[in-house]
Formats: sequence, C-alpha cells, structure tokens
Amino acid sequence: MDLAVVIVSHNDAHWLEPCLTSVLAHAGDVQLELIVVDNASTDGTRELVEDRFPDARVVSSPNRGFAYGNNRGLEHTSARYALLLNPDTVILDGTFAELIATLDAAPELGLAGVRQVDAEGALLPTIRRFPNAARALGEALASERWPRRPHWAGERVLDSDVYTRAHDCDWTAGSFMLIRREALLSAGVLDERFFLYSEETDLCLRIKRAGWRIQHLPLMTIRHHAGKAGARPALVAQDALSRKLYARKHLAPLHRGLFLGAVGMRHALRGAGARAYELTGARAPSQLVAKGESARLALRTLLGCADVPFIATPPTALTPVASELTASEALSGSDVGLDAELASRREHDTLFV
Repeated sequence: MDLAVVIVSHNDAHWLEPCLTSVLAHAGDVQLELIVVDNASTDGTRELVEDRFPDARVVSSPNRGFAYGNNRGLEHTSARYALLLNPDTVILDGTFAELIATLDAAPELGLAGVRQVDAEGALLPTIRRFPNAARALGEALASERWPRRPHWAGERVLDSDVYTRAHDCDWTAGSFMLIRREALLSAGVLDERFFLYSEETDLCLRIKRAGWRIQHLPLMTIRHHAGKAGARPALVAQDALSRKLYARKHLAPLHRGLFLGAVGMRHALRGAGARAYELTGARAPSQLVAKGESARLALRTLLGCADVPFIATPPTALTPVASELTASEALSGSDVGLDAELASRREHDTLFV
C-alpha cells in the first residue's frame, strides 16, 4: 500500500463526505486506503462512512484527543506513507501520486505539508518556525502587525511568495501532514499527552532530530475551514496548556520560564485589552468579549488556577495496551468493550510490523 489517509473525526460527519470524496478524486496512480477514526461521535459518523465509502475502514476510539486518535488509526496500516488529514478539508488541486513521487525522489524528506487556503480562498500560513521565548514575546507584542517582522519575532511565515515553491521548514500545520513510514518509526508516533495543539510541533521536532527534512510542497492545494468554531475559551486554554507541555518537554529550565512568561504576557495583554474596552461603558462586540474570556481562561490555565479544558494529561506519551482505559470509557466511545478494544489493538497494530 502506498498511502494511508488517516482522518480523526469527532462529530464531523457533515465535513467527511466532501473531504473523502475529494481525497479519492485526487488520488492519481497510487494505492490508497482510507482510515476514519471515530472519536466517540454521536452524529452518525460511522454510518455515513460505511454507507457512502464502503472501502474505508472505520476505527472506533474513545475521545482522548487528536494525537490519541491518529495513533489508533496508524495502528491499522503498514502503508509506505501516512497522511494525517483534518476532516474539515477539501483537496482542490494536485494529486497524491505527484506528492509521493516527489518524496520517493528525495529519500531524506520525512514529512511534507502543502498549500492551504481558507473558505474564502485566502492563503493560510502553515509554514512555521519552532517555538522559543523570543518568538513568543514577539507574538505577545502583536509582531504580525509590525511593518517589518524579523524571523525571531514569530512562528508563522507570512511571506506569500514562499508558499509558491518547495521550502524547508521547522514544522507545518497538523491539518495536513504527509509522513514517510521510516520517519515515523525513527521519531516515534504522536505524543498522546497533547490532547490538542502542539502535537504536530512536537512530532516535527522529533522527526528533524532523527535526521529527516521537513518541507512545504506546493504541488497540492487544499481548503481548510480553519477557525470555523470562532473564539472558544476551552480551545484557547488548551493551546496554552499544550504549549506548557511542549516547553516542559523540549526547553531548558531558564528558556522554559522565559517562554511561558511570554505566552502568559500575550494572554494577559489580550484579556486586559478586552477588559479596558468594557470599562468604557460601550457595548463590546461579541467577538471581542469572546477573545477576552478566552485570554483570561488561558492565563488561569497556564498558571494552574483553572481545571484542564478537556481531559487530564496522561502519564505516558503512548497509552499502554494494558492501559488505565476503563470499560466504561471504552463503551462510551466505541461499540466494543475493553477486551475487544485491546484485542483489536493487538491484532491490527501493523505500524511496527
């Protein structure tokens, strides 16, 4: 098998049909398999996929986050390449055959991203630099609005010309990550302690440390409905929590303190700005109110003064087969019980075969 397309869905049935249809339409001359991980959906995800895409495999999983779900999907394939793809995406042009041929011709490439646009067709800046204290400080001070923005002042690469050509990068957005099997084996699978956000940054860092290159390849363009939910406090707080985990994992103590201080400053400034507007007595726009609430919750989460947004951080990066997963959790997120869940993992774990 050339390519496994792994899509994690939590109540995303309305996005899945156009997404899967576009994947098949842009396959080209490759052997391709579809794996949809149903993260405890209640919207008929499994039924839709089984009815409209009978050749796709649906993997039931408790909702333990993006990394956990993708790892469960990866257990079901031994393809040469794996694509981790968001369900709220549609392939617009290019073929997977072209992408795989490019990676086959460059054996040092371990992971690739592609050009992404939003629902209105505007370019999404998916080429990123690794987080550090200076970049976090620049982002706290709204560096993307500066007339001239040096590389040290932010993670996102904003120069649109860069996206028209192949370009080496530190990491690329997790909505589309095409990964060589050997790169994944040498770096390790996704760290399941990241419920959402920063898991792709962590994975790309480990892939690069294992000796592989990461590139943006403009051979394909996809539409990504990014930010479709608007400003949601729980998601902003989860991003802050994931950055804290990333810093603990990869940054030295002094650097970690400076980085987290800058992240906290960013949320403090955003929250204070929204509060100042409210104090004028004017009716604040709903979007500004939501951003203020999000920033204040993120700051409290970063300081450990608020409950974690979704689930407690697991103790290990990969959930053991004989895990703390309870039968009630398995039943709530799957149509099988604990014994069947564990047996399925043992039977279908082909990643390391």
